[in-house]
Amino acid sequence: MIIIPARLASSRLPNKVLADINGLPMIIWCANVAKEVDDVVVATDSEEVINVCKKYNINSVMTDKNHKSGSDRIKEAADIIGLKENDFVINMQGDEPFLEPEILQKVKEKLLEIKNRDFVMVSCYKKISELQAQDPNLVKVILDKDNNAIYFSRSKIPYNRDNIPHTYLGHIGIYGFMKKSLDEFVKMKGNLEHIEKLEQLRVIENGKKIAMIKVKTESFGIDTKDDLERARNYAKRRS
Repeated sequence: MIIIPARLASSRLPNKVLADINGLPMIIWCANVAKEVDDVVVATDSEEVINVCKKYNINSVMTDKNHKSGSDRIKEAADIIGLKENDFVINMQGDEPFLEPEILQKVKEKLLEIKNRDFVMVSCYKKISELQAQDPNLVKVILDKDNNAIYFSRSKIPYNRDNIPHTYLGHIGIYGFMKKSLDEFVKMKGNLEHIEKLEQLRVIENGKKIAMIKVKTESFGIDTKDDLERARNYAKRRS
């Protein structure tokens, strides 16, 4: 099951999940990508989003307006639709309309591969340039030898003291869980996530593992008016 959190309020770009991109609302672009891989549900706090989803025959559920994160929202949605503790749940962002379906498929395959872990969580990364690594809005990740995340940061990590040639890794905010691990995740507490504003850090701080998979993608998140204009131009080129 792929669940897309779609909170209507957004500090930098209000109502962005309903923004028009080449004739379709952004959330419908995202749902259409997800439908190529698995069943999809939009988890929202807005009747307007519910009505848009109905118009395009996308399943949706109403969730609490007061959730602090998308993970809390998809957990409630998973409960509403009755997912069992061993079902898989993928949290796909509602502001990445050009995400490649192959990435979601890879997340599904990795979840199946690690299903016997005590805590089952998967995310993604891609190679980025040293210049890109300087951007605090592009989260970096470092990995252990088994491709589990060691740490995520908005800072440029690892610090390259001697300027040795190094490939930096950028985190892609897609998360796959086993339902019982999602239930555990939303109950975890940690301090690091509040400093970096990265909720996935609570997993590492609590001694659990996040399996990471390497992907290639041209997808980008839409957070500003400039991003939206870029998305519209990109959609025109693709059509």
